[in-house]
Amino acid sequence: MSKRLRWLLGVVFFIAIALFAWINPFTSLLEWQSPFLKHTFYVLYLCGLLCLWRILKGPTPADRAVAIDILGILVVGFCAILGIPTGRDWYIDIGIAWALQSFISTLALAKYLEGRDFDE
Repeated sequence: MSKRLRWLLGVVFFIAIALFAWINPFTSLLEWQSPFLKHTFYVLYLCGLLCLWRILKGPTPADRAVAIDILGILVVGFCAILGIPTGRDWYIDIGIAWALQSFISTLALAKYLEGRDFDE
């Protein structure tokens, strides 16, 4: 399967999930105590789409690496927003684990882009 076809399928899948959530919203997740959290969720979703666009069309590998790092930060934000209204601590645990993994992978990618080995 070619790279463009995989990207196209991923974008179509992402848009299908967004349309499904818009047409048939998850009432337990989107009807929270405050409309601020709901709007914040939508803003993070839009930022995620823009990060995916930068990953796809980034002019340099460094731009793509920054977009991947920002996407990791957005996942942590999603976990925090889901943890607030539900009161479940494990969303925060997932966010912390994701932040650590994102930091380590960003360091590894930066070393790779510099042309260094991992043990230097």
